[in-house]
Amino acid sequence: MKIVVSGGGTGGHIYPALALIREIQKENKDTQVLYIGTKNGLESTIVTREKIPFKSIHITGFKRKLSLDNIKTVVRFLKGVRDSKKMVKEFKPDIVIGTGGYVCGPVVYAAAKLGIPTIIHEQNSVPGLTNKFLSRYVNKIAICFEEAKEFFPYEKVVFTGNPRASEVIGKDGVRGRLSAGLSTTMPAVLIFGGSRGARPINEAVVKALSEFAEKPYQVLYITGDAHFNDVQNEVELVGNPKNVVIKPFIHNMPEVLAGIDLVVSRAGATTLAEITSLGIPSILIPSPYVTNNHQEKNARSLSDHGAAELLLEKDLTSNSLIQHIDKILLDTENLKMMKMKAKKLGVPDSAVKLYKLMKQLVQGNQK
Repeated sequence: MKIVVSGGGTGGHIYPALALIREIQKENKDTQVLYIGTKNGLESTIVTREKIPFKSIHITGFKRKLSLDNIKTVVRFLKGVRDSKKMVKEFKPDIVIGTGGYVCGPVVYAAAKLGIPTIIHEQNSVPGLTNKFLSRYVNKIAICFEEAKEFFPYEKVVFTGNPRASEVIGKDGVRGRLSAGLSTTMPAVLIFGGSRGARPINEAVVKALSEFAEKPYQVLYITGDAHFNDVQNEVELVGNPKNVVIKPFIHNMPEVLAGIDLVVSRAGATTLAEITSLGIPSILIPSPYVTNNHQEKNARSLSDHGAAELLLEKDLTSNSLIQHIDKILLDTENLKMMKMKAKKLGVPDSAVKLYKLMKQLVQGNQK
């Protein structure tokens, strides 16, 4: 099978694509993949590092308000479609899948117009402009949250989950704990604000450090590279408790997650896919700065089912943070129940589900 994958802008669009590619290549080593992204996007670095063939087009996103920049975007979109058609015709894929970001627009649209089977993968509970636009042209729409169904043509929607969920299964949690400098005997909470970190979360954690020192659990606190030095300067003033490990970033997140009892984080789609796949309870602090407030809607899809506690950023303080952590980690029955409910929401075979959907479309097109 020959597959074109497109997705970019954020890790939330790129990492599910890579997880899917790895699953496909594991199942079928002869599969050929071409990844189409943007030259200046994160995907150009991340995808090429994985030694996956990569080509780029130039495209920018639409502004939600009337703007002259949107005229330029239309021109770039039309050129992007022409460039994408050329790449697709040369590669001759059996199927094209878009995993999000505005780069998918011209790529998936071009493939659909060429009569090639197409899928878009929507990670969030509320889709962005690009996937809403593409939903009219693609054959199937793979979703990760049931709440996303209402935004798309019913007959096209298939629930697959997020392929990233498949990548955290079977990891060694003990090894993950040791790699992060954690004890293997105490309950552990992981606190992080996404790959870049989040200042409000960092501020609440620093103010809570002295209280963490008295707790019968340990904390792994990931600041994000951009905030690490500032956090360290503040920590030097208040002291670093023995049961709190502070790091700027961890590269083996799936392995570390496997050894964690509770997660405190933003509510990005990839994070939620990973923690539900593993059955990890969470305290979710959705970013209020994202399009359509989709992170809060993502978070509620867990909290409404008892798998997470929702803590809005406006209500976040050192006290509210500690109260939420204590409520879960210090109550064995509550912790056990939340683990069970989180696990119930997980889709650990999501990469397999999405690959099966792709094969069905290809086989149907060949008849």
